[in-house]
Amino acid sequence: MLLTYKIRHTYNFSDELSKAKQVAQFAIDNRVLSTKYVKHIGLKSVIANQILRKYSRNKKAKRANKVKLTIPQQGIKQDGTQIKIPSLNVSFDMWSHFGAVRQIEVDNNFFYVTCQRDEQDTMTSSEYIGIDRNTTKHVVVAALPNGKVLKLGKQAPHIHQKYKNIRKKLQSNGKFKALKKIKNRESRIIRDINHKISKKIVDIAFDFKYGIRLEELKGIRNNKSKKYSKAFNYNLHSWSYYQLQQFIGYKAKLRGVIVGYINPHYTSQLCSRCGSLGERVLKSFKCLNPKCKHIDHADVNASFNISKGQFGIERDMSKGTTGSPKVAIVVASNGNS
Repeated sequence: MLLTYKIRHTYNFSDELSKAKQVAQFAIDNRVLSTKYVKHIGLKSVIANQILRKYSRNKKAKRANKVKLTIPQQGIKQDGTQIKIPSLNVSFDMWSHFGAVRQIEVDNNFFYVTCQRDEQDTMTSSEYIGIDRNTTKHVVVAALPNGKVLKLGKQAPHIHQKYKNIRKKLQSNGKFKALKKIKNRESRIIRDINHKISKKIVDIAFDFKYGIRLEELKGIRNNKSKKYSKAFNYNLHSWSYYQLQQFIGYKAKLRGVIVGYINPHYTSQLCSRCGSLGERVLKSFKCLNPKCKHIDHADVNASFNISKGQFGIERDMSKGTTGSPKVAIVVASNGNS
């Protein structure tokens, strides 16, 4: 599996990045692959070659923007936890067990280090943690096979409301630069919360040899046949369900935990105890079977239904591609090693 680690640095690569942009624009304008045509720009050939390959082959690119310095594996020296980039005359430390470095991209703030990580053999599991993702209250309600329930990400609605109000004020005052900073700050907070939620879920699954099941929510945002409230639509489009799904997916692969999807239909409408049709009103669920009459929190009921996986054919998440790099973690670094 390829994972990309985002590591902050304090180096100034303004000159190299300016040259990289020139090389990228030359590649777009001339569609060349040989570094002899951009030698006059002065960028190291090992970096220029990667930029030429990327932008020359991108037929849709018309203008080079936000070009990163790209260093291939042959331009990187790895000695234990120390990484050296001779072409930039820099080095920095990573932690142990991060894997073999395949590529590094650089901008003025971060090193994007793509590593090859070995996946563990997938454990066989007969019991699953059911994950119900929500737009209100807790981000995740997880039902464990032992009957316990975890409610995670309670702070999410408060974060969204807080930053929504801030953005509204900034936009009305025309402070668009500050608006962009606020959006980036909120994104970082969301990412951190999703990392913590996914880690806790995968750790529990690994420790107790459980599998993980989620609803297949692909296309839910584009469902035009169903109308949602204004508040629901805001929460649906603002919280990153796909990001959380990705984090659970790659963390599970690294630990050998199986992850699967089930059809989301009826997970909120059927009783998790008897399987009969029930009635859901906001966060409350009541079974309509007179012999059962089970009453539960609606999200808890849904999460236990998901853990049982009894709603259509389950799709194994592990069958997806692992070749594309994924951002794995943000680590602070002084960049002066």
